This record gives sequence, structure tokens and C-alpha cells, in this order.
Amino acid sequence: QVSLVESGGGSVQAGDSLRLSCRASGRAFRNYSAAWFRQAPGKGREFVAGINWGGGTLYADSVKGRFTIARDNAKNTLSLQMNNLKPEDTAVYVCAAQSAGSLSGPSYGYWGQGTQVTVSS
Repeated sequence: QVSLVESGGGSVQAGDSLRLSCRASGRAFRNYSAAWFRQAPGKGREFVAGINWGGGTLYADSVKGRFTIARDNAKNTLSLQMNNLKPEDTAVYVCAAQSAGSLSGPSYGYWGQGTQVTVSS
């Protein structure tokens, strides 16, 4: 069992930066792949970025070059550095973890509660 708690959301202007964090507790987080997903109002859940246990990463085309996912296995944390934010990045951002499967889903079995990111123009 893995528990995930996000932090770092907020309201910013377009072009600003935010850093999201996700703290994991429970089983050895270092053995899990992890990812960030987001869900905007009226839309389905969307993959944002993922990182495997070895540090390999995958990004959605919409955030490539602007967002950076990273993990600190010693601290059991996952982060998402978001730069040059756009209004279309407005969503609830959720971290997820899985023991096996594609980085972009759909096998993630552990989910956080989410943190709101609002970007105004």
C-alpha cells in the first residue's frame, strides 16, 4: 500500500512557475513508477508526465519543454516543476504510483487527492 499527498498548487498568472510536490508513504516508493495526471473542469483525466524507478521520463506533448518531473527516492517525494504556465494548464493535478505498467497509464493503482492549479491570463 502506498499513500500519496500532493502540495504546492495555487493561483498564478500566465508565464509564471509553480512547483508541485507529492509525498509518498508506505511501501518502498523507489520500486514504483510515478506520474502526474490532471483533470480540468468538464474534461477527463489527462496524463502529464511520468518517471520510472530508474529515472526515465515521459511527457505529454502539451507540456514538453515546460514541465519537469523528478523524484527523490531518499525522501520518498515526487515533484513537478511547471514553467511558463498557460491558462489551459488550469486543472486539479494528481500524483499516482504503480508497481508495473506503461508510464502514461492505465495501470496506476495508487492516487493522491489532488492539488488545484489555476492559471489566469
